Amino acid sequence: MTSFQTDSNPVRRARLLFIGLAALLLLVFFLSLLAGRYPSPGLLSIEQVQNDQMAHNIVFRMRLPRALLAVAVGMSLAAAGTVMQMIFGNPLVDPGFLGVSQGAAFGAGLSIVFLGNSPWMIQASAAFFACLGLLISYFVAWKIRYGSWVLRLILAGICVSAIFTSLLGITKYAADPTTQLAELTFWLLGGLSAITWQEVKIVVPLVLLCLTGLMLFRWRLNILALKDSTAFSLGASTTRERAFILALAVIATAAVTAVSGLIAWVGLIMPHLARRLFGADARFALPGSMLLGALSVLICDSLSRVPFAAEIPLGIVTSLFGALFFMALMMSGSVGVKK
Repeated sequence: MTSFQTDSNPVRRARLLFIGLAALLLLVFFLSLLAGRYPSPGLLSIEQVQNDQMAHNIVFRMRLPRALLAVAVGMSLAAAGTVMQMIFGNPLVDPGFLGVSQGAAFGAGLSIVFLGNSPWMIQASAAFFACLGLLISYFVAWKIRYGSWVLRLILAGICVSAIFTSLLGITKYAADPTTQLAELTFWLLGGLSAITWQEVKIVVPLVLLCLTGLMLFRWRLNILALKDSTAFSLGASTTRERAFILALAVIATAAVTAVSGLIAWVGLIMPHLARRLFGADARFALPGSMLLGALSVLICDSLSRVPFAAEIPLGIVTSLFGALFFMALMMSGSVGVKK
């Protein structure tokens, strides 16, 4: 009887947390549809949405697709951060640290400037360079002959990210200042102001496919996070399974980055917060991280557009709160790194 209680308590606690976070996410999602600056800063009433055609259009044609994509962005980045931190055994990595986000940003920028502004071309180019960024980071870290694996991976990620950032700067320099540069510059700061139903129809199905795959294989992350010899003894094909799960995480990241631009810190912070709430078990930490990521991006997106007449880029807001939270997390001593 004691054993049964010990095993069931974490599961019951996790379920309660899931229900609470899901309810909070639904509440914030609903409020984000009503919050804005029309006709005055504040919340629209249900009667206004029903009777005012302008308010109806704003809610269902502008805010609803934007809120849906904010949820997709938060879930994708948080899930990718959780997967990478577990597979690489490094709590300090996320898609941005390993060149994935910068690679996707360069691919999208390259497509916007040189290959045409087709949504499908932007998605394909972003996915290709995101995967390339991860592969180069891993290869360079494997070739470095000094320091721990954590240090080598961080150094490799910094170098690859800097290379893609420089290439992106060259792309900006080559952009047409009258038709492309302003759009590209605002896009690099991260934001969802230009989101329509077209972007939702392109991005959300791909993100759902990738996140569903990660959820179905999340229990394998606990095995793949072990040493190769231990994982192999438990029946895991480490190379193939890690490559498959990382591919899902990278594709989801590339898909959202191609339309939202660079959204920093979400993939680094949310996995840490999820592990503090749900524990290290990926069966609970991964979905918990996804819920927290969706909630955080949705809140930050509302903060970027509601308080001021001029919208603040979403990437600036997530960077501000993410950096402050990470400083507090580091000073609390709760971030441990394998030697």
